[in-house]
Amino acid sequence: MVEEFKQRIAGEITLSPDPGKTIRKWREEFGLSQHQVADSMGISHSVISDYESGRRKSPGVGVIKKLVESLIKLDEARGSPTIARYNPDYKLECIIASEEFPVGIEMGKFIEAIGGRNLVNDELPKKTVYGYTVVDSVKAILSLGSEDYMKMYGWNIERALIFTNVHYGRSPMIAIRAHPLTPAMVVYQRPDAVDPLAIKLARLERIPLVSTDLDVDSIVNNLTSLKGEGQ
Repeated sequence: MVEEFKQRIAGEITLSPDPGKTIRKWREEFGLSQHQVADSMGISHSVISDYESGRRKSPGVGVIKKLVESLIKLDEARGSPTIARYNPDYKLECIIASEEFPVGIEMGKFIEAIGGRNLVNDELPKKTVYGYTVVDSVKAILSLGSEDYMKMYGWNIERALIFTNVHYGRSPMIAIRAHPLTPAMVVYQRPDAVDPLAIKLARLERIPLVSTDLDVDSIVNNLTSLKGEGQ
């Protein structure tokens, strides 16, 4: 599990359009300071600061490997609290369903499968969706700590976050905007209404915001069929 976790972190940093932002996200996810990480890596903390701010170009493979090893080593020294959270057996009460796709699914095809409607009405970005997570938004608000946020992303951030129990949709978009990384798509399942602010935030973050009237079982069944087509 630890090796898979290392590969996930290294992969996200390597593939991120903003590696510095992703480094910061993982450092904060582990609850570590720049000084702690830098000391463990045997480098100046200003180097970490420069990477995170974008003042220094993207780190090479060697630096990323050393960074990941340091994050894991420091976490293990504290009893592995972060590693434990990312254990597949560690479940969040607010997550109803979560799945990965073996290959990417075109956004338009994904939206069609869930009977969705693009609320932002901008042209869909040329991205693919590699998985989804169905989240009970009320339970997430009541029980989800900031340290658990990344659990919603499963093994890939290029996924759709599907929120149930949505009243106006403002809180999920505010939470997403406040986090360093963003999903490929946000879906509201049977919202009572959608606050214009949620649409505005989605447009600012360049995230497709979609609504669907399907029930959760139908969404999961349709996406399972979609996953099979992609194999």
